Amino acid sequence: MRLIPLALAALAALVGAAPAFGAPAPKKAEPLKVCAAENELPYSDKEGKGFENKLAELIGQELGRPIENVWWTDARYFVRDLLDKELCDLVMGVDTGDPRMLTSAPYYRSGYVFVYPADKAGEFQNWDSPALKSAQRIAFIPDTPPDLMLKKIGRFNDMFNYMHSLVDYKSKRNQYVRFDPARLVGEVSSGKADVAAVWGPAAARYVKSASKPLAMAVIPDNNTRSDGQPLPHHYSTSIGVRKDEGKLLKAINQALAKRQADVQALLSAEGIPLLPLDEPSKTASLAH
Repeated sequence: MRLIPLALAALAALVGAAPAFGAPAPKKAEPLKVCAAENELPYSDKEGKGFENKLAELIGQELGRPIENVWWTDARYFVRDLLDKELCDLVMGVDTGDPRMLTSAPYYRSGYVFVYPADKAGEFQNWDSPALKSAQRIAFIPDTPPDLMLKKIGRFNDMFNYMHSLVDYKSKRNQYVRFDPARLVGEVSSGKADVAAVWGPAAARYVKSASKPLAMAVIPDNNTRSDGQPLPHHYSTSIGVRKDEGKLLKAINQALAKRQADVQALLSAEGIPLLPLDEPSKTASLAH
């Protein structure tokens, strides 16, 4: 009968298509663990809405490794408590040359900006602008370059209480206090502040979505503190890895080079004011 030969042939086909007995299953790609903030928009959040979340996904795609986020809530210690303890593999958005880690080639360079109503174009260009002398309220974040420049031009003391009101007067002692860039930009769009001095990449998303037309002016990088020392306002941004992860760093640099157009498109869509990557760098005095 033909049924037996046909059955045997079908069985042989199934056996031939199946993996050899005892052969290991295909190995899944090892996750790329990213130290990421759980609530630090526009950079990162648990819903993946930050632009650094999206940039990390690009890198993971290029390396063929799924992204696994390792969340932090306190910006002061995540390198010590997560990266250095090998709980994650890389950190997005660090200053190029950060001495705590190896840093990739920079993937963007930006600067501090003045955010102001669009109808005030030209009034806020640099720290010598007369409009800063007469501004009723200037929104800024402590321990940043604008903090020191406001002290230099004599506007810090009369802004002290207002600055602390932006976090509802929370004490900074023994806790991480976040100044929300959305709120700083919102102070300008609502008319509560005349201008905000803030890191451009932090402000861009909220300037685009503001309830009234706002503008940004990149502050020139020629500023000095009261003691005459340079005070950089422009910084390059990289990806950081542990100091013993040279192989991973090389792979990241290759991925950044290959996906350069995609990275730049993402940053442009965010509205980030981008500066030339080959702009001469000055010695950084403060983190941003």
